[in-house]
Amino acid sequence: MTLRKILIIQTAFIGDVILATALIEKLNQHLPEAKIDFLLRKGNEGLLHGHPKLNKVLIWNKKEGKIKNLFKTLNKIRASNYDLVVNIQRFTSSGIFTAFSQATQTIGFHKNPLSFLFTDKIKHDFQEGIHEIDRNLSLISGITDTKRALPKLYPSREDYQQIKNLQTEPYICLAPNSVWFTKQYPMEKWIEFIQKFQYQGKLYLLGAPGDKSNCEEIIAKSGKENIENLAGKLSLLQSAALMESAEMNYVNDSAPMHLASAMNAKTCAIFCSTVPAFGYGPLSEKSTIIQVDEMLNCRPCGLHGHRQCPKGHFKCGKDIKTEKLIEVYANFNN
Repeated sequence: MTLRKILIIQTAFIGDVILATALIEKLNQHLPEAKIDFLLRKGNEGLLHGHPKLNKVLIWNKKEGKIKNLFKTLNKIRASNYDLVVNIQRFTSSGIFTAFSQATQTIGFHKNPLSFLFTDKIKHDFQEGIHEIDRNLSLISGITDTKRALPKLYPSREDYQQIKNLQTEPYICLAPNSVWFTKQYPMEKWIEFIQKFQYQGKLYLLGAPGDKSNCEEIIAKSGKENIENLAGKLSLLQSAALMESAEMNYVNDSAPMHLASAMNAKTCAIFCSTVPAFGYGPLSEKSTIIQVDEMLNCRPCGLHGHRQCPKGHFKCGKDIKTEKLIEVYANFNN
């Protein structure tokens, strides 16, 4: 079967979309003549703006009229006459898009509730140590090969131009926030790190608009002058472009870590309540993971983190030694 039109479905969070770009790279490598489209949730489309290997980005608005927009999106999918639909997600909504797409071939994980309607269902292997990109790539290994492809983002010339004024001196990026509290290195620890870290360049705090106040508090309490709050000021691709040339990127187990991976940027990933064995660790050539030394019997306390520490002590974050973060910079830049 000739695959001329392909749709990839990933309507989860920012980090999930970034990791899914590895499929774009792999499919483009093996099927350079195919038109590849990508379906994501509204709000994440900025990640793939101007992507040179995509034909079109489809957007599902999940927040306003979810069911109505689901069927509106399904109609768009069916009208596109895809030869292949690859569904990375394991939820019913993505199963509907896939099973009723009218595509010639539909591939998804066996854990999707509607996988019995797919032409091909692949075992979702959540074994310890298998990275999420390798799980995702297993969906198309029968079409391509079993070699790893890495996620990749493509900031535009304009994106690089927008951040040029921020690159007049050496700099480090810090992304101190996360949607989940227990994935977030504690604020007081970020402040302690900034105070102890005798860095002569610029420190940039990255984040979404909702992270602005937290970043302002970190700056105020750190007492440092070589620090600037960029939360909400840069697009996702502009943030990625800035991270690419940073002397180090300090991130939580969250979306900025995956932005760094997609730009092959230097990364220090701090894991608090979650663990790298889940398969979501950094992928950059120069990257490392920092986590608590003590073997806590309560860690990990969940796959995605919590709004608060279930035990009330948050030792997995508070007991990480600040010196370990400082040593990472020295090791990577000497």
